[in-house]
Amino acid sequence: MVAGLLLPPLVAAGLWFGVGEILVVSRATFQISWLGLAVVAASGIVLAFLAGSRLSPVASLLGGLAFTAMGILPTVEMQGVRLLPDRWLPAGMEAGFQTVAYSGVLLFLGVALLVVSLFPSRWRSSARHVDYSDPYGPSARSPYLPQSGPEDATRPMFRE
Repeated sequence: MVAGLLLPPLVAAGLWFGVGEILVVSRATFQISWLGLAVVAASGIVLAFLAGSRLSPVASLLGGLAFTAMGILPTVEMQGVRLLPDRWLPAGMEAGFQTVAYSGVLLFLGVALLVVSLFPSRWRSSARHVDYSDPYGPSARSPYLPQSGPEDATRPMFRE
């Protein structure tokens, strides 16, 4: 659950910064920003960890809700309702947010995380408790150990 609270903001910040850095550098110098590409790749790795099956489904559910909400905001703003303040992010990150949000990538990531968290196998317990009793009892001994008590009449070699 802690991962669901910490990882989605890190993925969003990395994605917004990386895409913004790529946009700013490519517009200014017509070159590829390796820093921006590295941050986007790292954000993808963290997102894959968030969607992984070894993590709690609550983590991907919280992340999916956050990304879906941020992805719906631009759609609502295009209808005329102003929800986001101006200049609420630094310049590079705001360019990245607008690119990612208005293109629908945030909504795509949010819906993908929501669907990943809805699989029934992720909500089942991974450890199965099997309650069975030992058919030989707690004091059963190995037939290969020497017997200290009376002879064992169940084995053919000890029958009289």
